[in-house]
Amino acid sequence: MREGVCTKQYLKEFREKTEENIKGYPMYQRECIESVRVGRHDLDNRWVVPYNPWLSKKFNAHINVEVCASIKSVKYLYKYVYKGHDAASIRFENENTLDHDEILSFLDGRYVSAPEAMWRLNEFNLSEKSHTVVRLVVHLPDQQAIVYPDEEEEEAVARAATRQTTFTAWFELNKNNQDSHNYFYTDIPHYYTFNKSAMKWQKRQRGCEQVIGRMPVVNIQDSERYYLRLLLLRKLGAVSFDDLKTVDGIVCNTFK
Repeated sequence: MREGVCTKQYLKEFREKTEENIKGYPMYQRECIESVRVGRHDLDNRWVVPYNPWLSKKFNAHINVEVCASIKSVKYLYKYVYKGHDAASIRFENENTLDHDEILSFLDGRYVSAPEAMWRLNEFNLSEKSHTVVRLVVHLPDQQAIVYPDEEEEEAVARAATRQTTFTAWFELNKNNQDSHNYFYTDIPHYYTFNKSAMKWQKRQRGCEQVIGRMPVVNIQDSERYYLRLLLLRKLGAVSFDDLKTVDGIVCNTFK
């Protein structure tokens, strides 16, 4: 209770059927029944939290069961998947040292619980991977990402000009292979493998059901690249950037 009002909005209203509200939390069906005396209070369906009778009986415990219909539920789940290990910040100080390095003064101290220690000592798998995810780049003409050492910018640009990416190699594949015209860009890793040394797509010798092609998410504010990505999800057998933005034989000025 806060200032005489329940923070969970109890008591609820009686309802004939379940409805969804604008925040993604359903307003559940609550039949109007006679109240039951619990301690000093008379309670009815308006005070009951959502629950599943079978689960409560199975585990002999209070279990609050809610329908998660909001996109926020996905964020909530992944927060705990990628949260990582419990950690503590530790700082060491030396009174005789005048120099203070804020980075070196904080160390990541990791807690290893008894169950995790047992799991590691028995050499059980810490993770599993069912599918291979192939990262497919999406870039505008001559705007592919380049990695280079310091003071070697010009050489890196020259190498990139002649080096294929997974995207431009897809164009070359479509020029020379009619079979690839049956697949979208994201489907290519399912039927072809990318040879990093030759920088080209090659036909898989045997089928692979557990391969997923993944394009990066592009913000709509990066409009040209955003619409380029949309085209890749809808157009088969493109052989160039101009081919992607050709509609009814007319080459458009932009991908949008």
